[in-house]
Amino acid sequence: MFDNLKYKYNKSKLKKNEFDFIFDKNISTDEYIVLDTETTGLNPKKDEILSIGAVKVKKNKIITSESFEIFIKPINKISDESIKIHHILPQDIQNGTTINNALEQLLYFVGNKTIVGYYIWFDVSILNRFLKQYIGSILPNKTIELSSMYYERYRKKSAHEFVDLKFDTIIDNLDIPILGKHDALNDSIMSAMIFLKLINIPIYKGAFS
Repeated sequence: MFDNLKYKYNKSKLKKNEFDFIFDKNISTDEYIVLDTETTGLNPKKDEILSIGAVKVKKNKIITSESFEIFIKPINKISDESIKIHHILPQDIQNGTTINNALEQLLYFVGNKTIVGYYIWFDVSILNRFLKQYIGSILPNKTIELSSMYYERYRKKSAHEFVDLKFDTIIDNLDIPILGKHDALNDSIMSAMIFLKLINIPIYKGAFS
């Protein structure tokens, strides 16, 4: 009931009717959008988005021909400290688009599909901050968190065992190939490979809790 009320409230806040399709009921059970963002920092309440990458997964296949990548020119100057995190240089985004144009293109790409990602709450949180400003509402899409999927399948078997949920550790443990440098599109493709491996691994029932 609470989810339904939240859904109706968010839809009522939409101020651009051309995007009302994101609130359509998703009847697809075999199609997902795997998404990643590169940002100026790790605070979704104040940092900016520099790039967005996404790829479609359909019928257990990664559709690389249907991928999405866009670079955004930030309002503020990129700090040296943030460059160490995302490795995006000022010249990489000097011809980037505006955040509103990027969001518009992303909404048409994602539609009402379920969004998958590694710590996807962060990506959705920072996207929602800018979406509220642009369309008045937020993404209503269902999300799937990869680190939680991984934990459910590799959960510790004793109180003393540690489950490493770092992206590179998951990649290594699942024998996923590393696709060049970490950027939004490559990370979304690697995340899609993680997702396809994990959905075929049963949840560990004998886990220590």
